[in-house]
Amino acid sequence: MVPDVVARRLSPEVVSFLTVGGVGYVVDISAFNYLRSAPILNALDPSVAKSLAVALAMVVTYIGNRAVTWRGQSSSGRHREVALFVLFNVIGLGFSVLTLAVSHDLLGLTSRLADNISANVVGLALGTAFRFWSYKRFVFGSTDSREATALRLG
Repeated sequence: MVPDVVARRLSPEVVSFLTVGGVGYVVDISAFNYLRSAPILNALDPSVAKSLAVALAMVVTYIGNRAVTWRGQSSSGRHREVALFVLFNVIGLGFSVLTLAVSHDLLGLTSRLADNISANVVGLALGTAFRFWSYKRFVFGSTDSREATALRLG
């Protein structure tokens, strides 16, 4: 159970984002482990399975975030929104792939448990923090906040 202090600090937006992300996480982990066991992929580097699993989870989380978390935000352009969503997900995927590569290839921790901890705990936690910030700021945020950010960056 979440302590009261933490629960009071979590906005509905954060709770919704984490719920959608939780569904995406289940899709990601399930697909990753299935693909790691699939005969056609098990001889390949585990980052291939991770990349495919994240692609599937990305579809699920885009739909969830658009329909639930940021449903009240208007979209200045669906193509732009999807393009940024994919870009920030690829960057977020980089956290999982990088931690997996360090653990698996550099440290030699090649068990399924080690692969899951590095990619699906450490990498996913880092990627989740990055995704929340980037989605809120650039993808689903209001046009006013995007314009203010563009003025600061440009």
